[in-house]
Amino acid sequence: MESQAQAQAQGRAPGPDPHEQHGARSYLIGLMYAVALTLVSFWAATTSFVYAPAVPVLLGVLAIAQMGVHLAFFLHISSAPDQTNNFLALAFGLFVSGLVIAGSLIIMSHLNHNMLPMDELMKIQR
Repeated sequence: MESQAQAQAQGRAPGPDPHEQHGARSYLIGLMYAVALTLVSFWAATTSFVYAPAVPVLLGVLAIAQMGVHLAFFLHISSAPDQTNNFLALAFGLFVSGLVIAGSLIIMSHLNHNMLPMDELMKIQR
């Protein structure tokens, strides 16, 4: 097995070779988990066995599990010492996404609070 420096010098990404046998096995296991979580999500959305107000919470939990499967099995992001840069990039991306979503919600709430009621707005337009 060649070193990380040799792999980078040849223009390949560092890490395990995805074409090796254990790489293909990892992808197949990830695919099985992803398909199972997708099927459970569709089942939960259409069944009456799940308490109706709990369905959105269950779908959220299954979506987070699906993201975890994709990160671990397909993107090979872990908390291993050699994955520090990938892990930090993921954490930074989540932080920026959270800032954008929270900021958007704050702006929409502020606009909603300061907007005239519809009947007063209609009086002004006449």
